[in-house]
Amino acid sequence: MSGESSVDTGNGPGGDTGTGGDVGEVVRFEVVGHGDDALVVHVLGEIDTLTAPVLRGELDEHLPTVPLVVLDLTKVTFLGSAGLAVLVAAKDDAERRGHRLRLVCGSRIVTRALEATGLLALFDVADGVPEALRPSA
Repeated sequence: MSGESSVDTGNGPGGDTGTGGDVGEVVRFEVVGHGDDALVVHVLGEIDTLTAPVLRGELDEHLPTVPLVVLDLTKVTFLGSAGLAVLVAAKDDAERRGHRLRLVCGSRIVTRALEATGLLALFDVADGVPEALRPSA
């Protein structure tokens, strides 16, 4: 798709996240722009107490920049309570800005965590990234 760009946040293997520890082996992000109106943040790995602040920083960086941020959690292998708290805070932040945060759960691990805590109904959820990028999703 034209207009797409991929950004490595430096949180890959060996990357320093600035959190005081190397979480690059645990979580990575790939950010893909879709024109001026949307971007997708692909999350790969675990979102726990150690990595949740890194996810929060990633979302804080991107939520103000476009009206729609799609958070692709398809390759998340663990989603703990700290990660859930980040998702709720990011959703609230997006709404305050008049923007949207749309989730692509993509795995039973993520869906189960959101369902078990009663949070799934709070989020705008799409079945996949292409659906999430549609204006009517």
